[in-house]
Amino acid sequence: MGDTVRRPIGSHSEFTAALLRLLEERGFDGAPRHLGTDAAGRDILSFLDGEVPARFRPWADDQVHAAAALLRRFHDATRGSRLTGPDPVVCHHDPGPNNTVFRAELPVALIDFDLAAPGEPLEDVGYLAWTWCVSSKDSAPSPDVQAHQLWIAADGYGLDREQRQGLVDAMLERQERNARWWAACTEPAAPERAAWSWREHAFTRAHRERFTAGLGVDGGGRR
Repeated sequence: MGDTVRRPIGSHSEFTAALLRLLEERGFDGAPRHLGTDAAGRDILSFLDGEVPARFRPWADDQVHAAAALLRRFHDATRGSRLTGPDPVVCHHDPGPNNTVFRAELPVALIDFDLAAPGEPLEDVGYLAWTWCVSSKDSAPSPDVQAHQLWIAADGYGLDREQRQGLVDAMLERQERNARWWAACTEPAAPERAAWSWREHAFTRAHRERFTAGLGVDGGGRR
């Protein structure tokens, strides 16, 4: 509506509103602003101009790097706030390309904070690394190219060596979590999405040594 987005209020709304206000207070420009509620009882959010991809697909290295850097800025903007509780940051929990606004073909903002909650940074980085860099599709880039892009994502976020050692396990955990979430969902497309998540999990496990080597670290744990 005009330069705003209206969304029904749900169980997530209070936390999301507080989070968006915090991001505004701390100068993070990569998220909508919460502008209150309207007469119909809907949240009012600022509209972010740009393009949001409809589907996952291969991305260029500069796009992956920019997405990871954006996620790092988001996490850093939440550190030390009352919203994190005992955890280091607030996680977006769904920072895929489908929840990212692009301008001039580069990621500039995150949207859809319905799943945002306190957590560990690698929860989000693992999901980002999976959805931006890794794919089991026959048409996807080779595992070696995917391994290189995992390095790009880790560099863009600024992962240290210990965090890089845990990145593949974080990807596997998010794939498994995604599969189980869809398995419990009643939407018509849920079975196919659960099956896809398990295929992605199997693919990542099959290439974990290559992916780990691409990150410049030793094998680490097994999942």
